Amino acid sequence: MATRPQDLLQLLTRAERLTTRRLQRVLEESGCSVEAWRVLALLADGQGHNMTAIADCAFLPPPSLTKLMDQLVDQNWVYRRTDPGDRRRILAQLTPRGVEFWRRLDRGVRAELTPLLEQEDDDRLRALLERLAGALDDEVTTGRAGNVVGRGR
Repeated sequence: MATRPQDLLQLLTRAERLTTRRLQRVLEESGCSVEAWRVLALLADGQGHNMTAIADCAFLPPPSLTKLMDQLVDQNWVYRRTDPGDRRRILAQLTPRGVEFWRRLDRGVRAELTPLLEQEDDDRLRALLERLAGALDDEVTTGRAGNVVGRGR
């Protein structure tokens, strides 16, 4: 029997909310919000990212991101610099203090969330969610409707 789309949406929403609550409990001990954690997670790669990429990753509108970035700079976890490739753009990176803070956060988050799924299930869920997100993203960017996850392209 095929599931209804609202059943899948209900499960995805429930899993996301329960995971976020659990994540919030871990982060609150360090005085970090989920949104700040998302920003720090992106910046942890050491590459430096522009505000558009950070807003996309943190799921924040630009004014909210600006306020959050100001807070992260004030806490000396993040610094801003001019993009050498395009001097009109600003890149953000973790400070050395931010790297240490991120490492502590990451250890706590991994300790809390890793035991939830066996590695094989984690890999399978990740692959399915990436396929679903990719199919939905393709539909939004190209305007195509009717993409079904699992069908060959």
